[in-house]
Amino acid sequence: MGKGIRMIHKECDPSLAEDRSLPYTAFLVEYMQDGITKFDICSAAKQVDIFDHYWDHYRRDFVNMTQTEGRVNPKLWQDPSSKKDSNQKRK
Repeated sequence: MGKGIRMIHKECDPSLAEDRSLPYTAFLVEYMQDGITKFDICSAAKQVDIFDHYWDHYRRDFVNMTQTEGRVNPKLWQDPSSKKDSNQKRK
């Protein structure tokens, strides 16, 4: 993975980018792989980090990158697919 890039959804449906519960630093990346158009949703501190990662991997097959509809502050956003620690004690 690239510098500080968090993969939220890999090879997903582009309609997932309309989710407003995503961080506002999330981007929908469109690229070609074996002649098939694929989409990823990923987040990073800077848009250029995401671009560099996909340019290094796909070069001319990189198609497009657009910002998602996310509205949440990235510092407050929690990945719903991550496991919660049930043994964590509150102070």
